[in-house]
Amino acid sequence: MKTALITGASSGFGLESLKALINLGYKVIAIARRKDRLNDLQELYGDKIYPIVLDVRDKQAVFSAIENLPQDLQNISLLINNAGLALGLNEFDSLDIEDIETMVDTNIKGFLYVARATLPLLRKAKNAHVINLGSIAANVPYYGGNVYCGTKAFVAQFSKALRTDLRGSNIKVTNIAPGLCKTEFSEVRFKGNIKKADEVYENTKYIKAEDIAKIITFIISLPEHININEIELMPVTQTWAGTFSEKI
Repeated sequence: MKTALITGASSGFGLESLKALINLGYKVIAIARRKDRLNDLQELYGDKIYPIVLDVRDKQAVFSAIENLPQDLQNISLLINNAGLALGLNEFDSLDIEDIETMVDTNIKGFLYVARATLPLLRKAKNAHVINLGSIAANVPYYGGNVYCGTKAFVAQFSKALRTDLRGSNIKVTNIAPGLCKTEFSEVRFKGNIKKADEVYENTKYIKAEDIAKIITFIISLPEHININEIELMPVTQTWAGTFSEKI
């Protein structure tokens, strides 16, 4: 049985990817912060998942959890490095310092901890794949996105650099860069303000979490000799059009 590790596995992209991989016969190591949601998933899927409650910002917890996996779960061949968040939609000089630190610690440092801890196991697999969840924000900045955009630019560039490091190996690396998606993302950004979060998606189309799961399923179905470096996608109502000021 193939084994995958997913971070942010209790909601959004991570949850839908978990469902899709279980349907493909994978056993999934599901990492998330919310114990109650992981418990619900284990009740639903039984031994098809191995839940780990931790925050990827906790370096010691990440390395300890992965280093101490049961022997039969150390055959990881797929990492979906998905955990990430945006906080606030303010100009940079009015953004809370704590929010800046949380985004950097999660989207960059936590992201790296998971990749670094998992890579030795991926190297042992016959064929392996790292799929990073980035964002179109890496290439298309938007008002108030400052730190979040920067962290996702890091994910995009790191994905390319890691692929370069792994040239000639059995490990593929792919960055997925979605545009507007309706998950809990905006609810987290606006710190539980559901009304404000819902306004983001009014009168427009958006990507759904299950769409990303379908893309992941497609990526891992390709022949061994093909590596998709990056997939950028948007809903049909979204474009690259920028913003401008009529006067200064």
